[in-house]
Amino acid sequence: MVLGDSLSAGYGMPMEKGWVSLLQQTLHEQNSPYRLINKSISGDTTAGGLGRIDKALEQYTPEIVIVELGANDGLRGMPPILIKKNLAELIRRIRKTGARVLLLSMRIPPNYGKRYTEMFYQNYPDLAEETGVALVPFILQDIALAQEMMQQDGLHPNEKAQPIIAGKVWQQLRPLLIAGPIRP
Repeated sequence: MVLGDSLSAGYGMPMEKGWVSLLQQTLHEQNSPYRLINKSISGDTTAGGLGRIDKALEQYTPEIVIVELGANDGLRGMPPILIKKNLAELIRRIRKTGARVLLLSMRIPPNYGKRYTEMFYQNYPDLAEETGVALVPFILQDIALAQEMMQQDGLHPNEKAQPIIAGKVWQQLRPLLIAGPIRP
């Protein structure tokens, strides 16, 4: 299951062109029994994710949850400590069900100031280390500053960037799939 915001919801493009759909195609090509459920909502925040994670976990009982949240919190200037607290609670709730977590790290534009942007980004590697969850480095690395891979708004990747994002997520997801289920 993917719990994310517009970056995972395929903002500005047909859903089948987004990285989540491309990742599902990869799973199919690998003859994987796993099926991705995309529970991403454009504009979502870590608080929004917390508000809906329990119902989604109960409804789908996923083996793995890919968490791609936090960017909208940062763009709204939420305190990094609150973002980290919300992400930690999401991880706790997911793991309580026996599912694994793959955390996708985010960055925000530098105009928020060096101190804030560094504190914001550091939440992700810190949480991965503190909780032992798998981490995907910034999924828009080498994309966000490449104008030909971004939509007009400068915040959302276009269709050209989606296979790159899917590849980055696949690199960290694949070992979790190979490890197999953790539920008895």
